[in-house]
Amino acid sequence: MAPLRRLCVIPLLLLTCLLSSAEPPPLLLPLSHVLRSSKNTTHPNHRLHLLRAASLRSAARHRHHRSHGHGRRHREVSLPLFPGSDYTLSFSIGLRSARTVELYMDTGSDLVWFPCAPFECILCEGKPGYPPLPGSMKLPTASRVPCHSLSCSAAHSSLPSSDLCAIAGCPLETIETSTCSAFPCPAFYYAYGDGSLIAHLRQDHLAIPAGATSPLHLGNFTFGCATTALAEPVGVAGFGRGVLSLPAQLSRLSPHLGRQFSYCLASHSFEKQKLHRPSTLILGRSGSSPGTEKPFVYTPMLYNPKHPYFYTVGLEAVSVGRRRMAAPPDLRRVDRGGNGGVVVDSGTTFTMLPAGLHSQIEEEFNRRMVSGGGRKRAAGAETETGLGPCFYEHGGRRGVPSVVLHFSGNATVALPRRNYYLRFDFRGTKVGCLMLMSSGYGGEAAESDGPAGTLGNFQQQGFEVIYDLGGQRVGFARRRCTILWDSLSRAGGDL
Repeated sequence: MAPLRRLCVIPLLLLTCLLSSAEPPPLLLPLSHVLRSSKNTTHPNHRLHLLRAASLRSAARHRHHRSHGHGRRHREVSLPLFPGSDYTLSFSIGLRSARTVELYMDTGSDLVWFPCAPFECILCEGKPGYPPLPGSMKLPTASRVPCHSLSCSAAHSSLPSSDLCAIAGCPLETIETSTCSAFPCPAFYYAYGDGSLIAHLRQDHLAIPAGATSPLHLGNFTFGCATTALAEPVGVAGFGRGVLSLPAQLSRLSPHLGRQFSYCLASHSFEKQKLHRPSTLILGRSGSSPGTEKPFVYTPMLYNPKHPYFYTVGLEAVSVGRRRMAAPPDLRRVDRGGNGGVVVDSGTTFTMLPAGLHSQIEEEFNRRMVSGGGRKRAAGAETETGLGPCFYEHGGRRGVPSVVLHFSGNATVALPRRNYYLRFDFRGTKVGCLMLMSSGYGGEAAESDGPAGTLGNFQQQGFEVIYDLGGQRVGFARRRCTILWDSLSRAGGDL
């Protein structure tokens, strides 16, 4: 039974003390991998195509994380990847004729946005979700967000409300004497790795399905209503730190929902048949582990003054087999300019590391696979996938060496082999590739510009990853994610 707390109400001189139940239980939501809805997954080159696309766009997203924005006053964000590497969640927006939206979950950005009518998407032909179904983008009950609101300032990189009111066309005398509540927030521009969008801020009623319990309802939910986009026709549910993110807005309804959340990504190896159950998203997750589950190991969040919406942590070292390789200083900390650290990112597929550290990992991995394991390098697979090192799997005498990530705070995360070494068919031959990528940057201080590394979602599979915003830490615990979903669904999400 949930613990009780005392709620005291004092009208005038009469003291009335009531008992009320503690904060409500966490909410359980399904996360769907986009591979489940993709077509032509039986084509012999489909898996190879997914690997190539994921490696290219993981690198592009990491490069964009490191960019400064070149002095522009809008904030630039990175959007999740496609195809084969993203997770989506669904909810309903609107009071009358509610519209169901399916958005990418992204811990690397802090805005919820989706297409609204009229909508134009450039270079979107052939992408899933485009063109949208007729009438699917209308929101008759959505209201405009005024230019003086905090949400408007957040969308425009914290510009002063007076500036935003002037941009919106508010007269000077009105700016000086009132709040310009009649003038809507101006359209804002977001740019990302290989595209961009223009949107207006809107508010409407939000309903989130909550498993066996009643849906969660939130009035005046703020989101970006995109009218034009480049190469992205779907939309994003931003889970990053910021007032516009989904967790931050849910905290208005119940503080515990925005204080902690976690997800558990089911392992897939880019094979659709392995995704027979959804992955698990838990809003308001407690850090305590039920039953006999393994406990979380925690690493502190590092504040990034340039990218405050990132969940940044410090990486101390990486071990391959028995050899431990120390991480360069810029992976361990974030400097005053916002450079350094590792972003824990649900929207990037493969982990990105500075070239110097990756070279050491590659050298040790290659030594153990070739000299100790009797394998030969598969250079053709490396060229076509963008991954490496890759090896022919026939004739190998020994197993694949272990890979362990050592985060700050003595948080040791031993990766399952399927999280860092993937075997697949390549031109009729079985090969295997290391799934950790080089950023192309050396990691020296002179080259530092933004986050130094990214922890991708492929390496997070099979772990429950918890974001404890109250404790300013990120936790990892090994889980069988499909079993976790089944057990929590049967229990109605009761943790």
